[in-house]
Amino acid sequence: MTILAAFRAFRIHNDGDGYRSGIEAVSIDDLNPGEVVIKTAYSSVNYKDALAGTGQGKILRRFPLVGGIDVAGHVVASTDPAFKEGDPILVTGSGLSETRDGGYAEYARLESRWVIPLPTGLSLRESMILGTAGFTAALALLRMTENRQSPALGPLAVTGATGGVGSLAIAIFAKAGYEVHAISGKADQAGYLTSLGAHAVLGREVLETAAPMASARFGGGLDNVGGAMLAGLLAQTAPYGNVASAGLAATHELHATVMPFIIRGVSLLGVASAGTARDIRDEVWRRLAGDWKPANLDAVCTRETDLDGLPAVFETMLAGGSLGRTVVRVAETR
Repeated sequence: MTILAAFRAFRIHNDGDGYRSGIEAVSIDDLNPGEVVIKTAYSSVNYKDALAGTGQGKILRRFPLVGGIDVAGHVVASTDPAFKEGDPILVTGSGLSETRDGGYAEYARLESRWVIPLPTGLSLRESMILGTAGFTAALALLRMTENRQSPALGPLAVTGATGGVGSLAIAIFAKAGYEVHAISGKADQAGYLTSLGAHAVLGREVLETAAPMASARFGGGLDNVGGAMLAGLLAQTAPYGNVASAGLAATHELHATVMPFIIRGVSLLGVASAGTARDIRDEVWRRLAGDWKPANLDAVCTRETDLDGLPAVFETMLAGGSLGRTVVRVAETR
């Protein structure tokens, strides 16, 4: 398949002219080396993408780079025999838009060691509705279940519930058979959260005002916020329940006591999606395409944009106005 000599990309610079980003024409030789070249179909917008695209966070480690930490499309060229022309694939994290050119371009050149063949049961668009956010939520559940989490321990709480990771966590946890309690400061989005599978929608004060060792209310949960929310969730988790920490939307700090750990045996599990080993990646995507695949993925995708619409999406996200997931339509699929 012929690769265009020049194609569109959302590229980020930081040099003598300052920090800037936008659409520009690039060639395949402008991209980082890699064994697999794809024609991009879809990407997505994550909080890290908004920080990187605006310069409000130190995400990129080298410049210039194409933005976008997620990408999905069809192989157009490969020097790795494991991938052939026409194969549908996806990549999330793995250095994209940090140390390597990412998914906000009509073509992407990728290291084959991170390329995931599109699992049976997922379309390219669905894989990017999930993207890093869904991968993170499912990785959290995998870590919890490996540490003996079960529905019998009680409901799972999800903080930052209206965000991408939170929304998908609700849908994934519910599909896996758990009762899910969404924790959110957006009372007007209760209908959206229940449509994803939340059994109850609770205000943030449930966690923010909790005593250091409160009555057990949850079997465990996923925290995307940090600070008082994470401390409150730990304080209200049942004996031998698990709390997964995946974000710091409010703060990176945690002021808590060790009492939940030494009195109830609660476990605090870290979730670092970007550096996940390949065998674990394969398992997470297998589950996301199978028994953990939400039945209502389209409900999570509340916005679709093209490359030109990225700055507006970034602005909304950083202002706290985003809901669910935004998919980036880069090219028409076949």
